[in-house]
Amino acid sequence: SLLVSSEQLIPGGETTPLRIADYSWSDDNSQLLVFTNTRRVWRYNTRGDYWVLNLSSGKLQQLGKSVERTSMMFAKFSPDGSRVAYVSNLNIFVEDLSTGNSRQITFDGGGNIINGTFDWVYEEELDCRDGFRWSPDGTKIAFWQTDTEGTGVFYMINNVDSVYSVPIPLPYPKAGTANSAVKVGVISSEGGEPVWFDIPGDPRNNYLARMDFIPGSDEVMIQQLNRRQNTNRIWVGNVNTMTLVNIMTDSDDAFLDIHDNIMWLENEKYFTWTSEKDGWLHLYRVSRDGKKSDLITKGEFDVVSISCIDPDGGYVYYIASPDNPVDRYLYRSRLDGKGKAERVSPESMAGQHSYQMSSDAKWAIHTFQNVVTPPRISLVSLPDHSEARLLVGNEEAKSRYEKLGLNPKEFIRVDIGEVELDAWMIKPRNFDPSKKYPVIIFIYGEPAGATVQNNWGGGDLWHQYMSQHGYIILSIDPRGTRSPRGRDWRKVIYRKVGIVATEDHAAAVRRVVETYPYVDGTRIGIHGWSGGGQMTLNCMFRFPELYRTGIAVAFVADQKNYDTIYQERYMDTPENNPEGYYDGSPVNHAANLQGNLLIMHGTGDDNVHYQSFEMLTNELIKHNKLFSQMSYPMRSHGISERENTSYHVRETMEKFWLNNLEPGGR
Repeated sequence: SLLVSSEQLIPGGETTPLRIADYSWSDDNSQLLVFTNTRRVWRYNTRGDYWVLNLSSGKLQQLGKSVERTSMMFAKFSPDGSRVAYVSNLNIFVEDLSTGNSRQITFDGGGNIINGTFDWVYEEELDCRDGFRWSPDGTKIAFWQTDTEGTGVFYMINNVDSVYSVPIPLPYPKAGTANSAVKVGVISSEGGEPVWFDIPGDPRNNYLARMDFIPGSDEVMIQQLNRRQNTNRIWVGNVNTMTLVNIMTDSDDAFLDIHDNIMWLENEKYFTWTSEKDGWLHLYRVSRDGKKSDLITKGEFDVVSISCIDPDGGYVYYIASPDNPVDRYLYRSRLDGKGKAERVSPESMAGQHSYQMSSDAKWAIHTFQNVVTPPRISLVSLPDHSEARLLVGNEEAKSRYEKLGLNPKEFIRVDIGEVELDAWMIKPRNFDPSKKYPVIIFIYGEPAGATVQNNWGGGDLWHQYMSQHGYIILSIDPRGTRSPRGRDWRKVIYRKVGIVATEDHAAAVRRVVETYPYVDGTRIGIHGWSGGGQMTLNCMFRFPELYRTGIAVAFVADQKNYDTIYQERYMDTPENNPEGYYDGSPVNHAANLQGNLLIMHGTGDDNVHYQSFEMLTNELIKHNKLFSQMSYPMRSHGISERENTSYHVRETMEKFWLNNLEPGGR
């Protein structure tokens, strides 16, 4: 049945409906909040305009008429649905839906002060964007406030959109430098003076990574990471008395990741928590006072993500892949920790599965994909996984893909002695195993991701296209990548980013050359973007006899120049780990370049600054190393903005490969 028609979303005086970027429902499902006309803030479109549709009256109401257009962020209904709170120009507002009156409740936002949202580094590295929460009774709003004073300002330069250069200031804490000071406050939803939690520790050397109300209470739970990010202190704060209790502390010898798998159970007597303390990422049931902790999921496997917690049924549903880290399947375990994990996803469907589950865990929107199957979306009943309705079959995409006659990715394991690494390979069309072929390696290799996964990825048509020229395409995940292979796998790279992974990778490439006679060890190329760009450079500079040609895009040349939260999480500070920073930074090994190198970067990259490109260029020139380069004026980290950019990027890469890494078998 149709819940909302497009006609209901046509504003008065207009002829076309609102373009929906996102939406949410009031708690009673009687009102729809629509986010539209969005604009980019750093990496994502998080500001724009909001409208409310009342399903009973049919009234479509624009919010924020008293604030600047497209300035609204993170609007959300009050618990009773009578009001909407939002951020505009770094302050928080509350709007009454019956009268249309909007009340500004914070006033110091602007300049160095940010209310209800975050600075660049919190957004990028802690996934913090929406920075305020309604209390369950709607009388208060708890929010983060960020003070960027004292944080170093990096200036990007726009030289292309006006006669004179325009500097773009960006408060950006680089490894070892001062962070913004962040605190959590509480304010009446009617306005007034905020009050602040007095959380122990220097606010510039601790991170308030998560905060939310405990359901049905006047208490918030706050997660506080220390600067090294190896200790997470869990605080419960009362918003009436502003008292704090440290109920639990999680720690690790290396680093911790923030997880959002908290759900309250048994009338808020217990909550769920994820931890790697037994060597695997598992779910625990923790008492409200933090004194009792029981393991729910058991076994030598990682819980990749939580899909649903069903207290009434007594199960938690989660994604895992105990037997093959390239796949993803739905499992369930009893909340009391008894019994073994049960696989719910069908055994016959090898690949990656994801689920949007109903709160009672009886229904789910199921998405299945693998390297040769585009996402197939259906409605299934659970736990029997019976398909009730096919929603999106993508039959045409699958048919068109199959007609191309491409060689699919082949998954392999590469034994490097200490460990086996996961990898995939694409062979050229008309492949002849009696010949030797050049190899183009696609690499990421850092802790934020993994490239060896059994998913669709658009059919990976770029790499398929390059294989048509006569290249074998290869990708290998070294240790330290975000793969569900246990704590030790992921954390072996602590204080050694760019070192362990490149050694693993080089050992794996040598083993591939030894194992597969059709791989030409004299024609090995490598390319990567962002962390993969840094890996490309480190591989070429540290093992120049192996990697003959490379393309590095949007890379970090010197790890000291990346942000505090990411770099220090995995490397500690430059002061505490000077050797690690030096050895892991490609700029310090540029003198070793022997092969063909193309470097590419956007001058408007707010994530990995163009500074990296210039510093490496200087170092290569100093050592009289010849190389190719391509700059993209005012493009950001993805190098996609402005006319024809993406095509130009790919054609530049293609021509470089063809001219510098001889294609075809021989």
